[in-house]
Formats: sequence, structure tokens, C-alpha cells
Amino acid sequence: MTNHGDIAEYALRLGDDALVHGQRLCEWCADAPFLEEDIAIANAGLDYLGRARMLLQYAGSILGRSEDELAFLRDAPEFRNLLIVELPRGDFAFATVCQYLLDEYELLFFEALTNSKDETLAAIAAKAIKEVRYHQRRSVEWMRRLGLGTEESNRRAQAALDELWGYVAEFFDADELETRVIADGVGVDRSALEVVWRDRVGDLLDEVELSLPGDEWQVSGGRSGVHTEHLGHMLGEMQFMQRAYPGLEW
Repeated sequence: MTNHGDIAEYALRLGDDALVHGQRLCEWCADAPFLEEDIAIANAGLDYLGRARMLLQYAGSILGRSEDELAFLRDAPEFRNLLIVELPRGDFAFATVCQYLLDEYELLFFEALTNSKDETLAAIAAKAIKEVRYHQRRSVEWMRRLGLGTEESNRRAQAALDELWGYVAEFFDADELETRVIADGVGVDRSALEVVWRDRVGDLLDEVELSLPGDEWQVSGGRSGVHTEHLGHMLGEMQFMQRAYPGLEW
């Protein structure tokens, strides 16, 4: 039987992914290239924040902590999100490529998580996958517009791809905790998703005339609390209100 502490940590990791990425997406509010995209990217950010709430509520119900405590009263080393989601938003091409790489991964991940033996995680995954399918369709269309658009848009998309590629290996790493929840039928074997993910991404990059980067460098550490300096700066803004006025509720 899976240890409840392991389930809480697993849910916390997924909640942190959604919370941090949702915050980054919401930074685009009023700064997207045009009004319709401004609305679309803000809505995507709200999807992630909604997912974060469900996962942090679940983790908190086991840990005896509220979602607000988990979101706003932890310091950067206590967060367990993937590193790619905490990177500064960059230009629109950077944000788009990041979203596309994440969408293809999350599409596979949450489809698999719907089969979790943990009923709560399976239910959250079933709701999330509906949103992820929309996100993925949108990011694929933007990849086509950038890659096949102008020389400048192609250049910027390629530069973003080259800068982000070293972070994608972390999508498929599993530590001891994940190995345990996978063995118990609760978690997803992320390493098993890599071949399909690379095939899908490679096919689209060929279509949109972008080059697949090499694997010369790879970074990880988010799941163990080793982050870039960017997370601390982001949390300083995101957590200010709660820390300045303790006791506020989300």
C-alpha cells in the first residue's frame, strides 16, 4: 500500500509545476502580441492555477496544511517543480516553444495518470487532460506560425528551442519516491513516455522547419529542491501579499 506521505509529495510536485507555470503565463497578461492572444494566454494561466489548487488541496489534506500555506509560505528550496517552468518568460517565441514542449509532455503524462489507482489523482488528471488538449492544439498552431512565418520568427523560435532543450530531460527522470508510487500503480512511469514524446516533437519540428537540438547538456534538480535563481525572484512577487498580510485566503 502506498505511503500517504509519498502521495502527498507526488501531488505537491505536480501542484508546484502547475502553480509556477501558471504564474509565468499570467505575467503575459496585457503584454501578449494582440488582444485575442492576451485573453488566450491568460486563460491558459488560469487553467494551470486551477489545477494547482486541486493538487495542493489534496497534498494539504494529507499534510495538514492549507493550499495557501503550501503556495505562499514555502521558500524556494521547498518547491518541487520542474526547472523549465520557472525560467523567465523571455520573448513570445520563448514562451511559445516552452509551452509546446510542456504540452506534448503533459498530454502523455495526464493521459497516463487517469489510470492511477489513487482515485483523487485520477480524477484531477481526467479534468486536466481536457485543458491540456486545448493547450497543445494552440501551441502547435503557434509553432507553425513561428517556424513557417518570417525569417525572424523562425530564428527566434530556433533560439528558444536551443535554449530550452537542456531542460526537457527532467521531464523523464524518476527518483526513489516516484519509483515507489509507480510500483504501487499510483504514479506515471515518465521514462516510458520519452520515445513517443521525442517522436511527436521531432515530427512537428520537421514540419515547421526547425532543427532538433542535440543533447550535449542537460540539467535537473527541481524535484529535489535545487532551483535556478529565477524561482526565488518569482516567489518574492507571488508571495508578497500573503507574507505582508498573514492569514489571507486564496
